[in-house]
Amino acid sequence: MRQIILDTETTGLEPEQGHRIIEIGCIELENRRRTGRRFHQYLQPDREIDPGAVEVHGITNEFLADKPRFADIADDFITFVRGAELVIHNAPFDVGFINNEFRLLDPAHPPLGELCGVFDTLAHARQLHPGQRNSLDALCKRYDIDNSHRELHGALLDAEILADVYLAMTGGQAALWFDAGQPGDTARGEAIRRLPADRPPLTVVHATPDEAAAHAERLDAMEKSLGAACLWRRMEADIP
Repeated sequence: MRQIILDTETTGLEPEQGHRIIEIGCIELENRRRTGRRFHQYLQPDREIDPGAVEVHGITNEFLADKPRFADIADDFITFVRGAELVIHNAPFDVGFINNEFRLLDPAHPPLGELCGVFDTLAHARQLHPGQRNSLDALCKRYDIDNSHRELHGALLDAEILADVYLAMTGGQAALWFDAGQPGDTARGEAIRRLPADRPPLTVVHATPDEAAAHAERLDAMEKSLGAACLWRRMEADIP
């Protein structure tokens, strides 16, 4: 699975009021692991940045004066994200701004949802933690992720932090595989190896007390992040 953790910074809150993207930051994951590939670009918006927005991200028009426009980087951006699942905190905000940039390039341009899947970590967090604060800062505190270096918002910095939050929030059995290959190998038609009926009995190696305690601690962490009993623990309860 290829995923792109994405964040943007903008001149204001509403693209309908003419606000534009001024920074895009993307982090690539393959099978829930960072690949080291990134897409990061500051953009010249051709309009003034709202003072309130500057207080949030610290990006000024003077800093952006010599930066490219969205039209200059659109093809590279589309190439980077096409076919991936985008992981975004409060996805309607960022997707709305990106689609607005596409429309300014070409009113017939396909929307982002036709190029990529989208996973909204804010909507997911609200399902896991109803009635609680689910801002990126709140989730960092809940999942013990250090964001002390984050004095101002920035698209690439927030994407880095969101990658840690996403992996912690969706951790557990979804990230575990029982072989060294990739998930779905058998489904792709690889042969199933069958052992001979007269094989010798398999050796059973029991966990040590320390290993059993570490296993229980890991299951506790899974259940805390998922907000429900994990499948592994339910299976263990059925074992005589």
